[in-house]
Amino acid sequence: MLVVWDENRVKRDFFEILALQKMSSMEGKSKYGLSVTFKLALAAVFAALVFVVTSQIPPISIPATQGYFNLGETVIYIAALVAGPVTGALAGGVGASLADIYLGFAFFAPGTLAVKGVEGAIVGFLNQKLRSRISNVTVCAAISVVVGGLEMVTGYFLYEQLVLGYPLPNALAEVPFNVVQLTVGLAVAIPVMHAILRVFPQLKS
Repeated sequence: MLVVWDENRVKRDFFEILALQKMSSMEGKSKYGLSVTFKLALAAVFAALVFVVTSQIPPISIPATQGYFNLGETVIYIAALVAGPVTGALAGGVGASLADIYLGFAFFAPGTLAVKGVEGAIVGFLNQKLRSRISNVTVCAAISVVVGGLEMVTGYFLYEQLVLGYPLPNALAEVPFNVVQLTVGLAVAIPVMHAILRVFPQLKS
């Protein structure tokens, strides 16, 4: 399977979707219909980005669990922070599980679909709730990412223990790698979120 990564095309498609959202809002279209269409289109773009970043930026193998370290978390967090829980869940669950299958880690795909889907949903949902109570966007995003990221760390640990049947030391060996994924995702996602919100302030709502 050959994956061609055209960064300019992905950026163009992303900005075209956002431009359509703005134009449609100005034309007074149905808020409900527009919201569903917009979220699904944006989720598809972000799922593709999660897949590409997870699978094409060289993953690092973790021998103890036959898993791998990757940078896909950054895109999941960005999707959830700028587009909400539905987009975050679909992008995280679908994009990351497809990457597992593509890279030959299909035994992780069911767990990834659930764990990273829930992760994206938590980050997006919590971020929306916190914004109604806290004015500092960065604080809201940071809290949301940490909580969602801890769900990811715990979720994979439980999946490896309860579903894959790994011994406790093996499952624990992956925890530090997943914590690093969380930390890198946090460090990258928040600045990118601010950049996107400056260009498209309508996404703040």
